[in-house]
Amino acid sequence: MKKLLRYMAAIVTGLSFTVTGVAGASSATLDTTGPESRNEVRFENRVRREVENRNEVRVHNDNPQSAYTGDVKVVHNTTAEDAESGMAHNDSLLSTDVVVDNTETAGEVADCACADGDDDFADIYLTGPHSRNTITFRNRNEVMVENKNNLDIRNSNEQHARSGDVYVGGNTTAGGARSGDATNIGTTEVVVDVLN
Repeated sequence: MKKLLRYMAAIVTGLSFTVTGVAGASSATLDTTGPESRNEVRFENRVRREVENRNEVRVHNDNPQSAYTGDVKVVHNTTAEDAESGMAHNDSLLSTDVVVDNTETAGEVADCACADGDDDFADIYLTGPHSRNTITFRNRNEVMVENKNNLDIRNSNEQHARSGDVYVGGNTTAGGARSGDATNIGTTEVVVDVLN
């Protein structure tokens, strides 16, 4: 009976191992654990990084324009010279430049120095006959990047240009009479860059 107790005490007192673990580097040493001992060391390192970018850009432009020149009337004159109404002109320019850039945030997460198991190290020696020793390294690195981009760009440009009426009547001699030109000019430029 005393011999059995001494044998069990040798197993218990002989169990000596060192375990250190940090992100990206883990090491284990099993040393002098005695015969028929069973030693198990597990490293489980799980790193999960999740980035969610929600970009909502709304650009609305409503630009109604109206231009009217005055009426021109030449009546009851012996001689009428040239009569012109002024020009009716509308000019609208819209330039929109939208840049949504999420590449820097996603790149930092993807390139993070997470545990990858490259520096894991284990050393087993002098564990005694018939001993069972197990060292397990498990490193799990999860990177999730989700980008939600909602861009709504609306441009409403309603233009009205009307030159004035020209009326020449009741004249012995009437010169040329012109109404002005009616012109609408609209320029819309929209540039959207989404980088994920």
